[in-house]
Amino acid sequence: MESNKSLSKETILLPIEPFTETEMLLQWSKYAQRLSDKGHKIMESLLLITDPKLEGFTIIHELPNDGSRIDFETEKNELLGYLRGKLHNHDITIEVIVNEEVENKFAFTALDKYNRLNEINPNLELLKKTFDLDV
Repeated sequence: MESNKSLSKETILLPIEPFTETEMLLQWSKYAQRLSDKGHKIMESLLLITDPKLEGFTIIHELPNDGSRIDFETEKNELLGYLRGKLHNHDITIEVIVNEEVENKFAFTALDKYNRLNEINPNLELLKKTFDLDV
């Protein structure tokens, strides 16, 4: 006698954990650094051209022109996968807006980078003072 085996699809629930804009910006910067380490300077600059904004689980990123938007779109899925994994939230989306008035914000020196990270997370200054760290 044959037993009836029911075929059931396993439902995989992907995490949808909340996160802050600061956490997102930190992971965004880490991804940009990863690109820099690989020599992908153009894509790194597109990520760092402005700070993305967070609206719900949608990351809004402004770029200065259509050419930069097209370049960004080629890397977007890898960035999205990285952010979803690091922030444990698979509902994250990235929306690109072209704004020709976007100013270029680059951090060149260690102090520039520190100041940039301190803008993202002011607790960095507290950490620096607490442990008497140098830039």
